[in-house]
Amino acid sequence: MSRTGFVNIASHLPDMARRQPDTSAIIFPQKNRILTFGELDRLSDRMAYGLEAYGIGRGVRTVLMVPPGPDFFALTFALFKVGAVVVLVDPGLGVKNLKKCLADAEPQAFVGIPKAHIARKLFGWGEETLRTFVTVGRRLFWEGVTLEEMIVGQGERPFPMAPTDRDEVAAILFTSGSTGSPKGAVYTHGNFAAQVEALRRIYGIEPGEVDLPTFPLFALFAPALGMTAVIPQMNFTRPGSVNPHRIISAIETYHVTTMFGSPALINRVGRYGHKRGKRLPSLRRVISAGAPVPAVVMERFASMLRPEVQIFTPYGATEALPVCSIGSHEILGETRAITEAGGGVCIGTPVEGIRLEIIEISDAPIDLWDDSLCVPIGKIGEIVVQGEQVTRRYHNHPEADLLAKIKDPATGGFFHRMGDLGGKDEDGRIWFCGRKSHRVITPEETLFTIPCEAVFNTHPAVFRTALVGIGEKGNQLPVLCVELEKGARVNKEKVRQELIDLAKAHIHTQLISTILFHPAFPVDIRHNAKIFREKLAVWAARSLA
Repeated sequence: MSRTGFVNIASHLPDMARRQPDTSAIIFPQKNRILTFGELDRLSDRMAYGLEAYGIGRGVRTVLMVPPGPDFFALTFALFKVGAVVVLVDPGLGVKNLKKCLADAEPQAFVGIPKAHIARKLFGWGEETLRTFVTVGRRLFWEGVTLEEMIVGQGERPFPMAPTDRDEVAAILFTSGSTGSPKGAVYTHGNFAAQVEALRRIYGIEPGEVDLPTFPLFALFAPALGMTAVIPQMNFTRPGSVNPHRIISAIETYHVTTMFGSPALINRVGRYGHKRGKRLPSLRRVISAGAPVPAVVMERFASMLRPEVQIFTPYGATEALPVCSIGSHEILGETRAITEAGGGVCIGTPVEGIRLEIIEISDAPIDLWDDSLCVPIGKIGEIVVQGEQVTRRYHNHPEADLLAKIKDPATGGFFHRMGDLGGKDEDGRIWFCGRKSHRVITPEETLFTIPCEAVFNTHPAVFRTALVGIGEKGNQLPVLCVELEKGARVNKEKVRQELIDLAKAHIHTQLISTILFHPAFPVDIRHNAKIFREKLAVWAARSLA
């Protein structure tokens, strides 16, 4: 693929506005508001003129802190149209992490609702670099202009989009911080374009479909794919606590064909719907990412779908998505048994255009790629990837780049180290075995989280487990933390003994004999599904002291 020439991720919107101007682009049920493709394009044009006139133009790093609503989507497209660099940080990361993220990003402009501006002033976010301020709503005691003031008098005229190319920076998206501090992955317009094409190709998405994205950033892909996005009424930082009735109602009311949800949301909606015998015939596919989806969770949700419809679980990360994909037919019909026996979670085969290799596990930087780094088929190693949707670097984190990127002299490109462990089978499928930083190294052997936990997760009283290591690497004590099914009335000592018996029955879990029950695992804000094993390790050490 050519590395030059015009590429701007926002260009999909005016294209769709020309093709289907009166088709709904985004529906906001809780606001009783619909924006057609034509309306969304015209609104973002007005905003683009206003942003540019106010000094927010090409290359200006701009924090956007606006909840998912008409202004959020129009502003995002407007910022891409002017060639600004959109800085997106999950508000749920917490005050300390937000301050650090914004210091890392060195933003020059801040566009946010009044609450975001109050927090910015109160906690000193970005105070060293911010110079331009736009308030979406009423401006109080802080500097800048309101969005209304900025766009007044702009009129209705097409905005001449910034002539960005594939390698020009489009956004800085921060990781969830589930393993360490959040870092800003630098997205180019080419990265976004490759993601859109990959999603279209892998899942056969067609213009005219209806999407229910329960993660706001994914809603931005819908107009690019020609889909109508229905924005559900929910707290996007707490998908695991979503009201399942609202999700099912939105699917039924708007005849949703595609749904994205984190494993925690899929679990909650699936339990609710399965119990009530619900059916969702309009859905053509369900996509879930953020953490592995347990087979039992997939099975429950699949009971609401037509037999031919699949739940797909793409594998990737903020830095690279999608990398692999697999459907529920293959998982429930074949790979589930291997997973539950401790073989890892099958994440499918690499998507078209992605080169995925498994290399020897190392915590040290690797400067140059060499094929000799690869391990044999069947051996667990570190997952590394190369492709158009893989981001090249982190913003202002050269030390993280050293650890995560491997220069490839043969292509002039690079490999990204996913920080995940896994293996490749004879059929080219990849089996995920957990985070590299979570492996437990005992004097006898190295234990990998996902294969070990899967053995214990088969117990009917267990909701989920997390393996952690106590002590120095190389001399760690493996401890299994257990979260029981909510409302389960069980004898914990009986369950403990049954879990120990399960451990003895599998060769790779025989070293695990210390079991602790935890009321509710700490999880990430973005998906409510990634377990903070580092926090559990501290808790476990304190409990055993």
